[in-house]
Amino acid sequence: MYDAIILAGGENNEHLSRFSSQSYEAMIEIAGKPMVTFVADALAATPQVERIFILGPVKQLANCTFPENVILIEGGSTIIETIQLGMNALEHKRKVLVVTADIPLLTPAAIDHFLNQCAEVEVDLYYPIVSKEINNRHYPGNKRTYVRFKDGTYTGGNVFLVNPVIVPQCLSVASELIENRKNPFKLCCLLGWGFVLSFLIGKLSLSKVKERVADLLGITGAVIQSPYPELGIDVDKPSDLELVRTTFSFRI
Repeated sequence: MYDAIILAGGENNEHLSRFSSQSYEAMIEIAGKPMVTFVADALAATPQVERIFILGPVKQLANCTFPENVILIEGGSTIIETIQLGMNALEHKRKVLVVTADIPLLTPAAIDHFLNQCAEVEVDLYYPIVSKEINNRHYPGNKRTYVRFKDGTYTGGNVFLVNPVIVPQCLSVASELIENRKNPFKLCCLLGWGFVLSFLIGKLSLSKVKERVADLLGITGAVIQSPYPELGIDVDKPSDLELVRTTFSFRI
């Protein structure tokens, strides 16, 4: 069993504020409910998930309807501070699932598949990726940030499985990686100029990226290829919001 942390403290950005007056992205309404509630419901319906910690604006979150195993905690001023607060709340050193609040299409099947794949290898950090082909097949026209590797073209997920023990030692580097996670060129610069060249000529492999990140952070890691694009479809621009609202309208 795993505990899960939902990062729900992100403020509504300038692009989405035109479509929702909510101060926080997690509270943007989709199909009559705040976005974060869909993420919490998906986690609660996953047999492998035990407690769910939601870190963000507690006053606003308290007005939401959440599953019984949800615990609300006030978030920090930065994503890294919020992660630290979440790790401290666990009061254990078992691996924890870290999820952003802006992936409302998340499903129990997607989470279960990710966790089952993670269980096959023992490392400190697990990160899911989804191929462009799979993403386009399920959600044609959806605009995502893709990176072309030697092995194929992929987009990243917004779910991580983390060993809490590693968090203190890699916070500063992790902060830069998270901040630039949607900018492939800046990520390559952080990883080294050799990666920039390999990236530009399409010779960068997933295994090399995994090795470099592990060296940079002083940890072991695994990249998990997932057939579930719902792990990575986050709402950070108007077209994303339109996509998820349309998707839920068909489900109702």
